[in-house]
This record gives sequence, structure tokens and C-alpha cells, in this order.
Amino acid sequence: MRAPFAVLAVCTGNICRSPAVERLLAAGLGPGSGVVVTSAGTRAVVGHGVSDPMAALLTSAGVSPQGFAARQITREDVRGADLVLALTRAHRTAVVELEPSVLRRTFTLRELARLAADVDPADLPHGTPAQRLAALVPLAAARRGRARVSPADDDVVDPFRRSDAVYAQVFDVLTPAVDAVVAAARG
Repeated sequence: MRAPFAVLAVCTGNICRSPAVERLLAAGLGPGSGVVVTSAGTRAVVGHGVSDPMAALLTSAGVSPQGFAARQITREDVRGADLVLALTRAHRTAVVELEPSVLRRTFTLRELARLAADVDPADLPHGTPAQRLAALVPLAAARRGRARVSPADDDVVDPFRRSDAVYAQVFDVLTPAVDAVVAAARG
């Protein structure tokens, strides 16, 4: 495993969901984790900051949205990622179509959270979050398809240009999924 372990979160505009995942995951893993978290969009609003409603939710959770600038996903981003967390199945498909070699390390956020819960913690090394995530990825990939799930169980709705209530609902879906990934990584 090369250091640091690179995680890429992907949504559409890279101003709502994926930057929230980026910031929440980085904050949850903390400094010294050996993990670098970035994000990008399949149709990014390049250069824009986190949308105001999502920025407010991040701030209320104690996570800074400051200094963020949306960017378009590239093949190099995908190739360089040890783990890609897509916010919908369509985003996961777009990532794999861009770079087919990343199939086994590309999940929707909610999919990885669900699969991580099925991994025996004893199967993960007693090491850094980076080492634990590196071990988690193939174990989670091996568990795909074992349980029937609804598309709604994997996708996170796009709140862009919707009400603050929808943003809050989305945040309430993102947060426990990120927390599950952090819990697996931190042990």
C-alpha cells in the first residue's frame, strides 16, 4: 500500500454531497490517520464552494466547509484513489466507465457502510486507519451481492436547489454512513 491511502468521494456537482462526505470523513479519521480524502463531481460546478445549506450543516456538526472548491473528476483522480465512494449507483457506474480497473474499490457510500458492518473487526489489522481501510476494501468487495438491496438503500438523494429540509434529510443519511466507515477504519 502506498502512503497515504487516498479516498475519493464522487457526486454530480461536487458542491453538496461529496464535499460533505470529504469533510466529515476527514474529520472523523483525524490527523495522522494516513488517509487523504478528496472529492470531485461528474458534472462539477468547478470552483464553487460548498452549497450554503450543506455548509451550514457541516458547520453545525463542527466541520469546516471553508477553503473548498468544486472540481471535475478525472481519470487520474480515479486511478489514484485506493477507495472511491460514490453517492449514487449512477455515480459508481460513471466512475467505473471512466476507469474500469477501479471496479473492486468503488462503492456507493451507503453500500460500503452496510458491507463494513458485516466485516468481522478481527479480520482487520490492528493498525492505522489507512491500513484498516486498505484491508476493508477487498473484504467488502467480496461481500457484494450476498444480500438483496433496494436501489434506495445505496443512493443518496441530490439536495441541490431543494429545501433546507431536504438538505437536512440528506445530511442525516450521510452522517451515519460516514460514521460506519470511520468506525471500521478506527477500530
